Amino acid sequence: MFQKEHLIKVANVKMPFGKYSGRALIDLPEEYLLWFRKKGFPEGELGTLMALALEFKIEGLESVIRPLRHD
Repeated sequence: MFQKEHLIKVANVKMPFGKYSGRALIDLPEEYLLWFRKKGFPEGELGTLMALALEFKIEGLESVIRPLRHD
């Protein structure tokens, strides 16, 4: 089960590596997150947050996450 702080982190944590380095997790393309799901999400919190971002994208709920940004 996710908690409110997970939602805030999905909106604000930046991808630390790869093609989309520096982009907020909720802004990663769905195809990229699906690829990670197939290959295996990274260990730890980053992987958990990426999986959560994917679920919100699949359900069309990015609009719930975006207002939580701290830009």
